[in-house]
Amino acid sequence: MEGRRVAVGWAARDPAGVLSPYSFTLRDMGPGDVMLRVLYCGLDHTDVHQMRNEIHMTIYPLVPGHEVVGEVMEAGKDVEGRFKVGEIVGVGCIVGSCGECICCKSNREQYCSKMVFTYNGIDVDGQPTRGGFASTMIVYHKFVVHIPKKLAPEQAAPLLCAGVTAYSPLKHFCGEEKGLKGGVLGLGGVGHVGVLIAKAMGHHVTVISSSNKKREEALEHLGADAYIVSNDAREMDGAVGSLDFILDTIPAVHSINSYLSLLKPDGKLLIVGVAPQDLQVSTTALILGRKTIAGSFIGSIADTQEVLNFWEEKELKSMIETVKMDYVNKAVERMEKNDVRYRFVLDVHGSDLS
Repeated sequence: MEGRRVAVGWAARDPAGVLSPYSFTLRDMGPGDVMLRVLYCGLDHTDVHQMRNEIHMTIYPLVPGHEVVGEVMEAGKDVEGRFKVGEIVGVGCIVGSCGECICCKSNREQYCSKMVFTYNGIDVDGQPTRGGFASTMIVYHKFVVHIPKKLAPEQAAPLLCAGVTAYSPLKHFCGEEKGLKGGVLGLGGVGHVGVLIAKAMGHHVTVISSSNKKREEALEHLGADAYIVSNDAREMDGAVGSLDFILDTIPAVHSINSYLSLLKPDGKLLIVGVAPQDLQVSTTALILGRKTIAGSFIGSIADTQEVLNFWEEKELKSMIETVKMDYVNKAVERMEKNDVRYRFVLDVHGSDLS
């Protein structure tokens, strides 16, 4: 243990999910590793599910955070020329995979059966991985991405999970087509970047939300073309059979059958929100219309770099609220009440973590 570096972060100790200061020892640097000083980290619903062990896989103490933007402090000898000290970089949801399976060899490492999560996984030293709610991280360089120079680091953070979670299925299932009529179900962290990305790809976008509260923001600030209140039977009936795809971003248990009716024949419901329990579906609604339900899990490292470059090229801007680490528990409370537009980003480097 001599010579190992100590990091300071905020951790949950039990299923109550309350975060508080926590010190831990970093693993040794390997020749292919990058050490980064964490600058910013997004807060998302998966963090809360894991903090509270709602997915029944949490290893405590848990240091969350997988929308990490940092500055390279040190690079191993095998990283030469790829990342430089002082460069601003990003780390998303995974920090390891086997490198040998069909998924890894086809740039789909997020589906590798031996994938290692950025936090709550098992690192190469056998210890739990710790996320970006901490001062410092050591990550294998193949799971680190470049942050484009024109992107503010706090703006880049949500793209490392929320952004690529929306971008990857839109690219995969819609391809190069433009002008499709799409819906975005849920206007939170993933949903709001999904609207921006789908519009920038050239699609007609309808936001589907449970109330009217976000109508003005969706139409005027995010550029959506239409807005449907899912609890309004008249609005839902008026949209039956109108959409080519729906990006379902809701990270909670919800009924999806009424949304299937909004799809055209051959339409696709793309589920990216991670709910703590399985959703129920009417197979009749699928059969009568040859409709498809598909899932998508974050995106590859290549997808992550692509969405960052796409964001810079299209000059997009997410709606975020930047807060200090000592506000994180309050931020969790507010996020659960949908009282944030639309992503909390923690100013880790600017916070007193002790």
